Amino acid sequence: QVQPVESGGGLVQAGGSLRLSCAASGRAFGIYNMGWFRQAPGKEREFVAAISRDAGSTRYSDSVKGRFTISRDNAKNMVYLQMNSLKPEDTAVYYCAASLWAGSLTTQYDYWGQGTQVTVSS
Repeated sequence: QVQPVESGGGLVQAGGSLRLSCAASGRAFGIYNMGWFRQAPGKEREFVAAISRDAGSTRYSDSVKGRFTISRDNAKNMVYLQMNSLKPEDTAVYYCAASLWAGSLTTQYDYWGQGTQVTVSS
């Protein structure tokens, strides 16, 4: 079992960058695939990026591909989301989640953080 805790959100101008961090407590961190999701007001939670347990593979939504990079450090129980070239439509609450299965569906993830707000101004 792991408990993700996100940090690093904030207010940034369009074109700027932010780096989100996710600290996951629990000894079993290395067996989980990790993902980032986001939810904008009035919208459903959507997949952003995922990384395999050994960091050997990553996947991204089409909307962030080429701008966002997911990474992890298993020695530190950390997952990161580097966000560059931010756009106003990236504004959302960003969630870190853990899954024993590789995937992009919210239902595939068992453990969720509380979220961190990212606001991109135009």
